[in-house]
Amino acid sequence: MRRMTLLLVVAMLALPLAVQAQSTTAPSSVKVMKMGDSSLLTDTKGMTLYVYDPDSAGKSTCNGGCAKAWPPLAADASAKPVGKYTIVTRDDGTLQWAYSGKPLYSWMNDKAPGDMTGDGVGGKWHVAKP
Repeated sequence: MRRMTLLLVVAMLALPLAVQAQSTTAPSSVKVMKMGDSSLLTDTKGMTLYVYDPDSAGKSTCNGGCAKAWPPLAADASAKPVGKYTIVTRDDGTLQWAYSGKPLYSWMNDKAPGDMTGDGVGGKWHVAKP
């Protein structure tokens, strides 16, 4: 009985850690970068990722010239959703990563890892945060 109680206590203590690990899991093309007290999402090169206010959950509205300036974070055909990361099918049929339903983009004017020059552009672009 004592052993069963101990196992139950250990399992209960481990559950929040498992849930936390699952919620912070990201696809291999996305990294979480700590910046002081907050975090932001980057691509594998450390380039800041952004979200666009006019996008609705699961739908990108940044196409054509917009997508040239704000390249979508591409997902390949074998990619699978993981945690809060989902995959959006764009108007041109290509796949794009999204976080909490919001498609993810980089910004052509960011030149070095950690640059965040796209934050606030047009009042509609924001750094993507986990």
